[in-house]
Amino acid sequence: MDMALPVVNATAAVLARVSAAFNAPFARAVVFGVHIDGHLVVEGLLIVVIVFQLSRKSYKPPKKPLSEKEIDELCDEWEPEPLCPPIKEGARIDTPMLESAAGPHTTIGGKEVVNFASANYLGLIGNEKIIDSCVGSLEKYGVGSCGPRGFYGTIDVHLDCEAKIAKFLGTPDSILYSYGISTIFSVIPAFCKKGDIIVADEGVHWAVQNGLHLSRSTVVYFKHNDMASLAHTLEKLTRGNKRAEKIRRYIVVESIYQNSGQIAPLDEIVRLKEKYRFRVILEESHSFGVLGQSGRGLAEHYGVPIDKIDIITAGMGNALATDGGFCTGSVRVVDHQRLSSSGYVFSASLPPYLATAAVSAVNYLEENPSVLANLRSNIALLHKELSGTPGLEISSHVLSPIIFLKLKKSTGSTNTDLDLLETIAERMLKEDSVFIVASKRSALDKCKLPVGIRLFVSAGHTESDISKVSSSLKRVSASVLSDYI
Repeated sequence: MDMALPVVNATAAVLARVSAAFNAPFARAVVFGVHIDGHLVVEGLLIVVIVFQLSRKSYKPPKKPLSEKEIDELCDEWEPEPLCPPIKEGARIDTPMLESAAGPHTTIGGKEVVNFASANYLGLIGNEKIIDSCVGSLEKYGVGSCGPRGFYGTIDVHLDCEAKIAKFLGTPDSILYSYGISTIFSVIPAFCKKGDIIVADEGVHWAVQNGLHLSRSTVVYFKHNDMASLAHTLEKLTRGNKRAEKIRRYIVVESIYQNSGQIAPLDEIVRLKEKYRFRVILEESHSFGVLGQSGRGLAEHYGVPIDKIDIITAGMGNALATDGGFCTGSVRVVDHQRLSSSGYVFSASLPPYLATAAVSAVNYLEENPSVLANLRSNIALLHKELSGTPGLEISSHVLSPIIFLKLKKSTGSTNTDLDLLETIAERMLKEDSVFIVASKRSALDKCKLPVGIRLFVSAGHTESDISKVSSSLKRVSASVLSDYI
């Protein structure tokens, strides 16, 4: 009752105010011929509510504990959810196994095959100078660093590699990551947070998608490589939106899209970025060492000053034929990641011999610019040879080392389309010893672009290799896609 006294006092004060309001001459009601003042009705209702609240129990009585028999019965009936969804019938989960280095020619099942499935763009796999540098590094440092960069995992070759990449690209600083695909999905969450706005191309590959998801930012997609759609999206987000002016805003694109082989128009992107005051995050895994007069990437290709791009990331497992990745930009951009990027802070650092291989690969590119001419010649020749392939059409850019072929007529089902493309790849390997791949996507990949066949062109391919893959692809696709041509 002591606890209820303050409530009663407060209620009495409220009743006094309500009674004054309802004690007007006209606030009366007639119930069964009896005149009742309005304030009496209100007071009665309040009293009922107070009594109800005071009589309620503040706790729920404990339920009767289950017996041992009941517990056993529940355990017998319980079926846990599967850790992963069931594999669909007919799904191809066994991939060809390489038995030698993934060069222009490799060995599968004891047989030499022509390899167009590895992104060995500069043909540096098996390069003697790079191998010698790796052997020397192994003898000096061993295999691994045995720790993250901030916890005794930093070795002098890591700093040498970061300085080499920054000097090559003309940026103030760069930072190494130990795994190529983790670079972009560690960098994005390091800068983009909840409440920020990210405008991204709908064709970005899974690693970029994962970074967007981990950032918890508001993500808005624009049509694939469509600058009119990008301009419309930026205008819609910023026009009359005072809140958007006060938060961080980013544009995320790939230089060469893994899912289409298209090249992003960087000059137009930079123009829109400056007009609407956004920052640009550029993923250059397939353009670093490929595009531009000296292989410095998309900025050199378009003649855009490198400092116009806020953040650049790239994996080193393609053109440089090593592993790991890097992010480059201003000193502030790089320093921020050393304490806030999960892929850098918590992963064991890049094995020293791989950092040494990256330095050697960049040195090779600087000393042998003719390798880029060989690569472009092979790309142009394969484009020409594959024109008119039955049932397939090239959707990639003429300078892209990824030649992407999609079905001219889709079946209407992505799974069925992919099944046809994988059948083509399997038959080419089995019948003609030509190794290519279809653009498989995991269940986590949300890209809505059409699936296709990806051919990775290398400077190490010969004219006979290109002639062989084109003739095989034309023959097999004509057979497999005969009902869809």
